[in-house]
Amino acid sequence: MSTTTRGWFARSALSLFAIAGVIGLSEPAIAEGAKPSRAVASVSQFARGLQYPRGLKFGPDGHLYVAEAGEGPTSAANPPPCDAKAGPVVYPYTSSATGGRISRIDFKGRRTTVTDSFPRAVNALGDALGVADVTFVDGKLYALVASGGCSHGVGSIPSGVARVHADGSWQMIADLSAYQRANRVATPEPADFEPDGTWYSMIAVHDDLYAVEPNHGELVKITTKGQVSRVVDVSASQGHVVPTAVAHRHGAFFVGNLGEFDPSVVNQQDVFRVTPGAPLAIFASGLSKVLGVAFDSRGRLYVLEMTVGQQFPAPGLGRIVRVTRHGSVKVVATGLSLPTAMTFGPDDDIYVSNWGFGPPGMGEILRIELPDDDDD
Repeated sequence: MSTTTRGWFARSALSLFAIAGVIGLSEPAIAEGAKPSRAVASVSQFARGLQYPRGLKFGPDGHLYVAEAGEGPTSAANPPPCDAKAGPVVYPYTSSATGGRISRIDFKGRRTTVTDSFPRAVNALGDALGVADVTFVDGKLYALVASGGCSHGVGSIPSGVARVHADGSWQMIADLSAYQRANRVATPEPADFEPDGTWYSMIAVHDDLYAVEPNHGELVKITTKGQVSRVVDVSASQGHVVPTAVAHRHGAFFVGNLGEFDPSVVNQQDVFRVTPGAPLAIFASGLSKVLGVAFDSRGRLYVLEMTVGQQFPAPGLGRIVRVTRHGSVKVVATGLSLPTAMTFGPDDDIYVSNWGFGPPGMGEILRIELPDDDDD
C-alpha cells in the first residue's frame, strides 16, 4: 500500500481508542431455513477475538476461515541486510517468526486457531502484516502471506502463497517476493516502494489462484504448482492507485482500489473490469477507499468502502454499497469501523472483517443480513 495509506494508524490511534465499543451488537448463530422479510440491512456481531482480521472465506466444511495479521511482541528493529529497503516512512520493520494467524469460526461464531505459525511484521507506523487472505482449491486451504521477505525483517520466509495442512503446518508453494524482484511493474512509485510487496486479496478461479498486490499495482495468477504469471499491470495505465480487492464473474476480474490518502482524490476510487485481451476498463466509479468486492447469488456487485467522505480512515465511516445496473451505487450498510474485507456466506449474508486495523483486541466479524428488494 501507499506510505500515506499506511500512515493513518499513527495519526488515528487516539481517536480509535476513544470510540472503542460504541457499537453494541448481538451474537446470533447462522439461521436455518427461510428468513423473515427485511426492509433494511441488519448488522450483528458474528464472532469476536480476532487479531487484525483481513481476508475471509467459507470453507467446504461450511465454517468461516479468517486471515489475520496477528498480535503480540515483535523483535527489535534489526532486519537482516537487504539489497533494497522499504520506503523511509515505513522502514524499518520489526518482525517475529510466528503470530500471523488463520482462524476457523463455526456456525455459532466460536473461534479456533488453525495456525499461528506464519510470520508477523510491523512497520515503523505500527501497521501489521501477516496472513492477508485465504481461499480454497479442491478442498485445500491456501494462505496469502504478506509479512515475509527481507524488507519486512523476515529473512528466511518470503511473501507468497502457502498450502495449509489439516494439522496447521504449511508449505510455501509460490515465492511472490522473488517474483516481484524479477518482474517489475511499468510505473512503480519510487517514494513509496516495498520490495516484497504488501499482498492483500486472493481468490480461487477454477483450479488456480489470483492475488492482488497494492504497492506495485498488479494482479497475478498462481497455479497450485507455484507458477506465477501476471494478469494485468494496473500501474501501467492507472499509476499508483493501490489496487486491493478482486472478484471474478463470467470470465472477467473486477478489481477495486484503495487510492492514496490525498484530499484531492476523496471518493474518487474505482472498480476496474479486467478482461483477457482487452484494455483495463472502469466498471464503477465515485467510490471510496475500496477494500472488498464480491458478487451475490444474483450476480450483483457489492463494494466494501473502508471510509467514506474524508481523507483519512476513521471508525464508523465504513460502508457497503451495491453497484446498480445503471452504474450508480445503492447504500446497503453503514457504520462499519475500519473494515478490511468481506465475503458472502452460504446463507447469502455478507460477513465483514471489522476493526481490521486500529487498537489491538477489537477484531471481529460482522454478519450483515441484506434488505429484501428486487431492484437493479
